[in-house]
Amino acid sequence: MRAISYSQPGGPDVLQLGDRPTPDPGPGEVRVRLAFSGVNPTDWKSRSKTEPGPGGQVPDQDGSGTIDAVGEGVDPVLVGERVWIWEAAWQRPHGTAAEYTVVPARQTVLLGPDASFELGASLGIPFLTAHRCLTVAEHLPDRIGPGTLTGRTVLVQGGAGAVGNAAIQLARWADATVITTVSGPDKAQLAARAGADHVVNYKAQDVVAEVTKIAPHGVDAIVEVSAAANAAVDAQVVGRYGSIAMYADDGGAEVTIPVRAQMAPNARWQFVLVYTEPRRAKELGVEDVNAAVLDGAVRVGEDAGLPLHVYPLAETAAAHQAVQDGAVGKVLVDVTA
Repeated sequence: MRAISYSQPGGPDVLQLGDRPTPDPGPGEVRVRLAFSGVNPTDWKSRSKTEPGPGGQVPDQDGSGTIDAVGEGVDPVLVGERVWIWEAAWQRPHGTAAEYTVVPARQTVLLGPDASFELGASLGIPFLTAHRCLTVAEHLPDRIGPGTLTGRTVLVQGGAGAVGNAAIQLARWADATVITTVSGPDKAQLAARAGADHVVNYKAQDVVAEVTKIAPHGVDAIVEVSAAANAAVDAQVVGRYGSIAMYADDGGAEVTIPVRAQMAPNARWQFVLVYTEPRRAKELGVEDVNAAVLDGAVRVGEDAGLPLHVYPLAETAAAHQAVQDGAVGKVLVDVTA
């Protein structure tokens, strides 16, 4: 099979297109003929720092395609089903930047007949991260679905990014009031297309003042991409029992929190890494995200506020570079091209 792999950590140039043996599924596993691979920041960060195994590493965690073989203990009825994949390369050599991958059956999720493969490859890390960020507050439900966030207000810091876009879409599906921040008018349009009720340009507006107008008693959950830059704002707008869920270190690797100001609301500052979140939380996230897909509640593309940037398999290095350079939208690799 055609596959991208690397045998040593480094920049995008270590990614090489070549022929690798098509893997066979073992017990409890399925093989997926891939359509698209989704590229995320953790993919290039892992590639740049982590030593691959002796056989090399096929990168990328997320993907979509069709199950074409199953291993022992897996119902053969799954053969031919369209699926999306999560964490294909997490502690495994077979990522999604290849014509085929093999994963445990539980890491494939039925996509249904209507959702596109492009959507399927965009779900894993961004949507599961967003789900975790929206459910860690102790006074909020641990499930996302229609009506679960009715009467609640969510602040998404950085609503034009992939996780920000996912958080907006999921929170609106759950009937929350969604406020988001962006850095300019183009990104404001993207956030509005994703479904945000209120969009604040943090370079031109006072975020605390604008959020307080909308939520005078504070917000229930904050999805935070840059805690180092936004901690002072978050501390002023978080409501009683609210959470600030930090899923990235954009803008700085350390954060300073005003302790006493956070004691009164019993605020929770939560670190989020989707790979190591509790197993039950991950299972609920997968179930809820897929329910949103089957409900037609989540979308990708320009009209959904998430422009797609698609590269052929041979240009996976360029796809990684685009994510590393901060491409606005979702970067995909068309494995069939």
